[in-house]
Amino acid sequence: MSDTFPPGFLWGTATAAYQIEGAARENGRTPSIWDTFSHTPGKVARGETGDIAVDHFHRRAEDVRMMADLGVNAYRFSVSWPRVQPTGRGPAIQRGLDFYRGLVDDLLAHGIEPVLTLYHWDLPQELEAAGGWPERETAYRFAEYARTVAEALGDRVTRWTTLNEPWCSAFLGYGSGVHAPGRTDPVAALRAAHHLNLGHGLAAQALRSVLPPGGQVSVSLNPAAVRARTQSPEDRDARRRIDALANRVFTGPMLTGAYPGDLLADTARLTDWAFVQAGDEAVSRQPLDSLGINYYQPSVVSAADGQDAGERSRQDGHGASEHSPWPGAESVVFHQPPGELTEMGWSVDPSGLYDLLLRYTREAPGLPLMITENGAAYPDKPDADGAVHDPDRIRYLHGHLSAVQRAIADGADVRGYFLWSLMDNFEWSYGYGKRFGAVHVDYETQRRTPKSSARWYARLAGTGVLPEVPVG
Repeated sequence: MSDTFPPGFLWGTATAAYQIEGAARENGRTPSIWDTFSHTPGKVARGETGDIAVDHFHRRAEDVRMMADLGVNAYRFSVSWPRVQPTGRGPAIQRGLDFYRGLVDDLLAHGIEPVLTLYHWDLPQELEAAGGWPERETAYRFAEYARTVAEALGDRVTRWTTLNEPWCSAFLGYGSGVHAPGRTDPVAALRAAHHLNLGHGLAAQALRSVLPPGGQVSVSLNPAAVRARTQSPEDRDARRRIDALANRVFTGPMLTGAYPGDLLADTARLTDWAFVQAGDEAVSRQPLDSLGINYYQPSVVSAADGQDAGERSRQDGHGASEHSPWPGAESVVFHQPPGELTEMGWSVDPSGLYDLLLRYTREAPGLPLMITENGAAYPDKPDADGAVHDPDRIRYLHGHLSAVQRAIADGADVRGYFLWSLMDNFEWSYGYGKRFGAVHVDYETQRRTPKSSARWYARLAGTGVLPEVPVG
């Protein structure tokens, strides 16, 4: 197996608007569901919000220069929907679009390809007040927004992603309530999943109608590498149930044009799925130029064997809640995988990424794959000289990128890798307590300091050859 990645491989970093931009009330931007959620007492650790985040809105030029110094050739960012279209309807605010026009121009001037995500969880609050993703109308509003952004930036941005991790939007936002908007209704979660699928399809159609030839459309999912704790029939059925809810609820409509029958059967006691109208699944299945895969850890599951609901929810890696994000599979027990853990309590297991890459190579032959998020949080701190050494992250990246190389050698058509994240930022309900960045941010001064992993990743991006892990 070669230690060299294919020619033309994209080496990028990734961020999300609410996590880095700040400027929450500037230039006409209105609240998103994450503004509302983070300002609700008890929802985010230490009461922290993304009001300022890492002030990327005002430090855009500095941050792009920093990316150029790191040697990456691509940057995956998201557009803040309420910065562009504050009510989620109607004409765009040009001042909002101007920020992204400037960002794209800066990236291109430094030889960095912009990779634009339309939705990374910041639904305009006004649309949530009208029902949010459980309502069909939100899918149509999303397509309108997609067209608006494409008309403004389609002449300079080639790579477009409709949704980031719709599973989190649907099941953490409307099921367990640990993400915005914080609702806890299993039927609303399933309705949201469907309208996210529909919104993806409608947005993909809108993008295709506006983008010039060569424009590429993708979606970024966070598929779960689900493993049964034992090979008993009960544990294998638990795996099937979670696979349906974590993976096939999206890949069914998006890749094959149909929801899996076992998912509908598993959730029949909750809903008859009458919110799926004739033709919806066909609309959800739009031609894709690549499939984005976000990966952090595998899941180990079993059938219930007496644990209470709290024990079941504690180990799924998605935050503590009395409400399950797994409608129709609430009795499934999640287990902590063995081995090393990151600061998030997530297991370090590159084999899950390898398995997913080979799975989608089999299930979607001919569809190129992108790793659009992969990374780890560690308790990084500057030393006495101000340097930030993060050898654990380097080992994490080396292990996962070795798994990518192995998958490529075994036939996976992987076209790029985006490190999560460019820099430390607002980590959703964890606030600023978890650091995923290749660049350390002092939140008091906003000073950026590349960590040792950033320099390691720069060598990889510059050569396409996987560097060794430094000793010591």
